[in-house]
Order: sequence, then structure tokens, then C-alpha cells
Amino acid sequence: MRLTRLILAASILGLWSCNQNQPAPTPVPTSAEPHRPAFHFSPPEKWMNDPNGMVYYEGEYHLFYQYYPDSTVWGPMHWGHAVSKDLVRWEHLPIALYPDSLGLIFSGSAVVDRNNTSGFGQNGQPPLVAIFTHHNMLAEKQGKLPWQYQSIAYSNNKGRTWTKYAGNPVMPNPHPAFRDFRDPKVVWDAGSKQWVMALAVGDHIQLWGAPNLKNWSHLSNFGKTWGAHGGVWECPDLFPITLEGTQEQRWVLLKSLNPGGPNGGSGTQYFVGNFDGRQFVPDPDFLPSIAPEGSGRAVWLDYGRDNYAGVTWSDVPAADGRRLFIGWMSNWDYAQVVPTETWRSAMTLPRVLTLRKTPAGPRLFSEPVKELETLRGKKTTLAAQTIEGALELPDLSPQPLELMLEIEPTPGATFAIELSNSKGETYRIGYEAAKRQFFSDRTRSGKTTFSEAFARNVHTAPRMTDQGQIKLHLFFDRASAELFADNGATAMTEVFFPNEDYSKIRLVASGGQVKLVKGEAFELSLR
Repeated sequence: MRLTRLILAASILGLWSCNQNQPAPTPVPTSAEPHRPAFHFSPPEKWMNDPNGMVYYEGEYHLFYQYYPDSTVWGPMHWGHAVSKDLVRWEHLPIALYPDSLGLIFSGSAVVDRNNTSGFGQNGQPPLVAIFTHHNMLAEKQGKLPWQYQSIAYSNNKGRTWTKYAGNPVMPNPHPAFRDFRDPKVVWDAGSKQWVMALAVGDHIQLWGAPNLKNWSHLSNFGKTWGAHGGVWECPDLFPITLEGTQEQRWVLLKSLNPGGPNGGSGTQYFVGNFDGRQFVPDPDFLPSIAPEGSGRAVWLDYGRDNYAGVTWSDVPAADGRRLFIGWMSNWDYAQVVPTETWRSAMTLPRVLTLRKTPAGPRLFSEPVKELETLRGKKTTLAAQTIEGALELPDLSPQPLELMLEIEPTPGATFAIELSNSKGETYRIGYEAAKRQFFSDRTRSGKTTFSEAFARNVHTAPRMTDQGQIKLHLFFDRASAELFADNGATAMTEVFFPNEDYSKIRLVASGGQVKLVKGEAFELSLR
């Protein structure tokens, strides 16, 4: 969630006294700034990182986020706030939670307390309750552990204003040695009739239970000997999900890691298993070839460099039935120095997570939400053909664009979708048949020198299925590409910063022929 603490304690204390009734900043038109996304969520101005408090209530999807309204680099954290009726078009709202005498407002979650277990509800209506980490930066600067603890706030007007609970913190840090004790994600478990909190504690996840969101008891720990441990564990999410095509319920535990991601820096891994009201236990067939003890191996949600700290929406109606996800579209290796001027960072596209059986065990598939189809404008159909060399697509503008391709490469062929501009800058994303892997190449994409870690090498992702034709579903915005391959079995999210917007697109085959079986493209616009 946070990488570097460069803020002086005195300046932080001064910021705590800022005006908490200021209006939301006015959004800057996308055309006014280089790299401002056309259809991804970005803050009106200044710094943004982790998505927080995502909850659905009375026709609105709420998106809170880590926000610093006074700079374009990480600083004293607030909760920014936006709402949407369709996950695509967002209305910016005033800041929801400000730092106070207990500390900064770090990451957390929000729920609809339908049975009013907290007692915060009014007039028979359930309250929205936010659960977040208070971080005492002054105590950290002075080396006085503990400096992180969990607090709550509630709203009785659809999230427009929030009241912090007078009894905060509701969960003091029980162990002074825990430097990291944060990022609470809460879900109601009908089986054990309790609220269950997943909490990141350095190198593992702790699970806590409460009947009322106030009085928490420790249930169990998970993760010290499971998965990747190349960095600090952050932003967990524990939720039930039905295995597609069955009536079987599983539980999924998402967990972000920084550093130690699959292509360097930040990344998100996950586990599939069962939860009995106290303990989370991975399925025996989830990692059949990987022993838990000291394995250091992981199953990744997204292999790109730029999908981090993502979690899912709470309280999506049962009639909808989807498990909806969004992530922060950046990487702590370079997030604070990317070449944007008045704002920093965007969110990924919202996605549907589906649990499906595969030969490797149960796996999450990520697919873009159907609501994105409302962005579609002019449609172009690509004729079936064999590609040798390059196939120019002069009638398509690559940004913004949705592109769906089905291909059959010969065994030694490499296939790429290439974006370019008049300056000769290029971005390529595609598939290398000999290695059975997807790739994203931004080494010549434009502005890259702001961080030596940004374009150091080509990023890769394994193909997760052997089934027939390769399906590529891509979204290109002004400064990002998102690939959902083979119906979401493999996902890659990457950002780039050309010196001028890409204006050309072509399909390139090298090392052998590639059969284009089917192709469709849609121009995209927020109408």
C-alpha cells in the first residue's frame, strides 16, 4: 500500500487540521492532459493508490481509494470517493475520510450492515460501515510500536457523509512486534453467523471474527509457509465463490505482495480452499505439484506489472451473482515518478472473477464486465486470413479500442499487436508459440527513463490452457493495455507513456505463419 515514508511528522500534524468540508476537486478534461485515460477511473487530481471500501448499495457501486489531495506523490492518506451506476461512468464525490488524531486513513473495506449488528442504523435502514487501518505516522517516526490499528466509521445517507465511531480503535494491535497490521477486508459468513476480517500482518494473513463489527476475536493465521514471500503481504480479500458448473462452494483468498510480483515489483496472488468459520485451508488440488512448506511459489491473478492491491465489491445482489474486482493500475517500483503532471494513477477495468476447473486445479478467470460494451462505437470486422509479416489496419485508431482476435500460430511463430506513433515509438503485446507464453513489450514505448525498472525487459505470462485456438481480448486506453486471454485464463495489465498518443495499429507475425481465424474491433467512447 505504501512504499516510502518521506513525510515529516510536523507536516503531517499540520495536515490533520485541514478543512474537512472542502468540495471535491473539479475533474480535468481528458483531452487537457497527456496520458489521462479515456475510460478508466482516475482521480480528479493529485495522488491515488489502493481501491478501498468497495460496496454496492441501492443501485450504486461505491469506490473509495487511497488519496492524498495535496501532492502527486504518496502522503498523508485520506479516502477519496466516487460512485457509479454501471461500473463505467463515475461521479466524483467529496473526500470521505480524513486523517485525525489517531492517524492517517490507510486501506480497508466497507459493508452493508443489513441486520444492524453494529447498532449504527437509523429509521429501520441498514448503515454502511467502513473498516480501515489508522496509521500513527508520528509514532512510526519515533519508533514507538504499535502504530497501526483498526477503526470503523458509518454512514446513514448512502455514503455521502461518514461518522467515525467514538470507540475507535475497535482492534488495537495485540502484538507490539507487528510493524504491519493493516488493510482489513470484511465479509459476513452466514455459516458461522459472524463478520470475518482478513488482515495483512507482515508475512501472513490473520483472520478475525466479530458479531457486530466492534468486538473482534482472533480466529486463525494463514500463509507463513504458503505462496510467494518476496515482499510484504498486503490488501487481502477472503470471499466465498461457487465453482462454475457445480453447486460446490469454495473460498478464495486474494493477497497482494510488494515486491515479489511475477514480473517484478508489485503483484497479486491467490489461494482457493475452504473456510470453516475459523480456518482457511487450501484445496488439496489447488497446488497439486507444489508442497506448502517453503515452496515460495504462487498462482497469480494478473501477470502484468500494473494490477495491484485489487479487491472485490461487497454486497453485490444475489440476483447479479458476480464477484466484481478492480485493482490499482500501477506498480510501487515507479508509481511515484510516472510522467503525469496534475494526477497520478488510474484503476484497472472492473472485472468478473469466475472460479473454473482446470487440469491444474481450480483457477480464477478474469474477464471484463459486460457493462463495458456500452462504450462500443464503430465496429470493424477483420477477415479471416493468414498473416506473414505485418497486416496494417489503417481504418482503426488504436486508442481507445477494444480488440478481439482468435488466432492459430504455427509452432515457431510469434504474434503481436503493435501500436505506434509518428515518433517511431511502439508498444507490442502478443503470444510466442515456442514458449507458450504471452508477452508485453514496452521497452520502446516512449517515456521510459523516469525509472530504470519500468522498461528493463519484456514481461511474460504463461498460457494456462492447451485448448485450441488462442483467444485475445484486449482493451487499449491512452496509456494502458489490458489483455484477457483464453476467456480470462491469463490476464496482463500494463501502462505506458508515449510522447504522443499512438495513432497506428498493425498485426505482426514473425518466425512463421499465423492464421487469423476471427477478428473484431470496436472504437470506444464515454458517451
